[in-house]
Amino acid sequence: MIAIEPHVEKFQYIDPHQVETYLIAHGWVQQQQTGDKASIWLLDGFEILLPLKPEIIDFSRRMGEVVETLALKENRSQIEIFSDLITNAPNTTIQGVVTQIATPNADNLSGEVTLLGVIVDKLRPIYTELTDRNYILALKAYQERLPIYCTGDLIKDNNTFVLKNPHHLSLDNTNGHPNLKSNPSSH
Repeated sequence: MIAIEPHVEKFQYIDPHQVETYLIAHGWVQQQQTGDKASIWLLDGFEILLPLKPEIIDFSRRMGEVVETLALKENRSQIEIFSDLITNAPNTTIQGVVTQIATPNADNLSGEVTLLGVIVDKLRPIYTELTDRNYILALKAYQERLPIYCTGDLIKDNNTFVLKNPHHLSLDNTNGHPNLKSNPSSH
């Protein structure tokens, strides 16, 4: 089994409701709920103490234990389980390749862009909307097949990844030219 590195902060972005949905779908049965703070789930001799409030001091550590238990029960890596459960990662920088650009909007220079980037150790499509200079840089990256870096709030909705509030877009120009960076005021 592959363990996740000991940076438990990443577990703070797992939504307890998403975990409940996952547990129910995989046959786990809720045995008890302790107010609005935690619930206990059982399946085949395995037990999960699911924290329900991200405000709880040890929420990240407890959610890490949930991921570890699910990995043991399902004989999968913790990274795979984490990938199934993660719903958002604010202020995340994505490195990717532009694979599709929608026709720009008629009223301003903006449009939908699809990136292919690595999220939790897998290549996945990431959808975003870019404006002005960032949209132009994405066009250049698409035409010249250059990787880009873009920071934003990564959201997973129905197994689709969306990068909201994209900013700090830059090209990874491998021709020896300095990176072209977007103007931070244009996001």
